[in-house]
Amino acid sequence: MAPYRQGKNARGPDYAERRIDGADDREASRSECRTGDRDRGSPDDSERLAEGWQDGGTRKGRRGSAKADRDTDDPESVARLICLRLLTAAPRTRAQLATALQRRGVPDDAAEAVLSRFAEVNLIDDAMFARAWVDSRHHGRGLASRALGAELRQRGVGQDDIRSALSDLDPAQEAATARALIERRLPGTVGLPLPARMRKLVGVLARKGYPAGLAYRVVREALEQEREQATERETADLPMDEFDVENNHSFSGDSCEDEAL
Repeated sequence: MAPYRQGKNARGPDYAERRIDGADDREASRSECRTGDRDRGSPDDSERLAEGWQDGGTRKGRRGSAKADRDTDDPESVARLICLRLLTAAPRTRAQLATALQRRGVPDDAAEAVLSRFAEVNLIDDAMFARAWVDSRHHGRGLASRALGAELRQRGVGQDDIRSALSDLDPAQEAATARALIERRLPGTVGLPLPARMRKLVGVLARKGYPAGLAYRVVREALEQEREQATERETADLPMDEFDVENNHSFSGDSCEDEAL
């Protein structure tokens, strides 16, 4: 029998033992990773409570704790949590919150109790919502009263609150905003025929809710002002030698008449 030789590729007598130890280490590492993933991935009880309330509260989170299951049996707790989460993300009207609770399957009596309590402590204030909406959308997007009123009605704001919020927007402010909008859009229509420019610019204001009379007046004034400014620039750009030639001819003519006399 040939003698045993150890080369650089020889595995040696402890190779099997090293393989077993390495497999144990890898299995232990995978087990720790799985445990860590379960710890990091476990949802918060409040998250499960808000997301798992559907079908009248019959469905709970699959991994919910006993406390979460008990809280799910209280519709007002669920409604309160849903409203708080929505209000934390952005202001909401009472009608918007009621729609969200209905969509989550919260009973009507529980939803009404929570919404009334939120209104008492001013967590829901449709009048304040309407005023903030008008101020933001008018100065930010240039919307007129008609468009702002339509948006507030879509969000369930009452007519009295809409009327009160729009009363802060006077006609002079609307006209100034319309002029600013047309000044920004006017350069983009240069080169088009005049009727096409008029139609396009009036459409910009109409889509933002401005009355037709105001829109036509603002656009007509802007186009007239543009034409006057163009005429002034053309006059200012005329070369001065043309005026000098005309003046020289007039002076020479006067001198000839004087000599003839």
